[in-house]
Amino acid sequence: MSRDELTEEQLVTREEWRREQTQLKQQLRDTDPQGWSPNDIKYIAGVDISFFKDNEVDAVSSLIVMSYPDFNVVYEAYKFVQLTLPYIPHFLGFREVSHLLDLLNELKEKSPQFYPDMILVDGNGMLHPLGFGVACHLGVLADVATIGVAKKLLFMDGITREKVNQWKNAHLNKGGDSYKLVGDSGQVHGAILRGTDDAGQPIFVSVGHKVSLDTALEVVKKSCLYRIPEPIRQADLRSRDVVRNVLKKEQGEQKQKQGKNAQE
Repeated sequence: MSRDELTEEQLVTREEWRREQTQLKQQLRDTDPQGWSPNDIKYIAGVDISFFKDNEVDAVSSLIVMSYPDFNVVYEAYKFVQLTLPYIPHFLGFREVSHLLDLLNELKEKSPQFYPDMILVDGNGMLHPLGFGVACHLGVLADVATIGVAKKLLFMDGITREKVNQWKNAHLNKGGDSYKLVGDSGQVHGAILRGTDDAGQPIFVSVGHKVSLDTALEVVKKSCLYRIPEPIRQADLRSRDVVRNVLKKEQGEQKQKQGKNAQE
């Protein structure tokens, strides 16, 4: 069975998740809070989940909080997690968000002074076939402003690979250039953004929760020291380091055990 083929049990789960997602979506806000501006951001966070090689269950969830707009790390946390719920297309939030919420709740208990004003999520927000990606899911449940930043686009509403390539070539000439993604329905789902002059490929930015698309673009542009905005980039790099260190430790212990066995 391929990754996209669902069992009968998973089909039932999908319908349950669809109903719950619809209810959560009713709480979604795609505008800036009244009287608020990006200048009010003191701390910005990035979240990510890195899997162990050839393993879709065991992973490390990461939360990196940085000062804004100078991007110094003020808090970092990691957890070894098991994603035991099934992967069902368009419902990734149900599989991942609980682990990210655990990190945020731990931060709130340990160091509430560093709780982020905004979270950048490695994944989609409203740029999603059902209009409710993992960034929306996290934002609504945590009641915090979130932005979805994806490296790959979910093609939908007439937004095709060919159109995106045309828009990229026509409008993304230098770092900071962006172009809003308008579907055949006329709805603006998100935007493509060239993070830096050196970035060969764009990223895909969308509203998660409690932020407008224009503000999301402004914040992500300012966060792009490289192609990927710095909070997400650090969350990814550091969680991968944790995974590598665990594997190195296991390999070292295995060699030590083999050496002892050889001596006996």
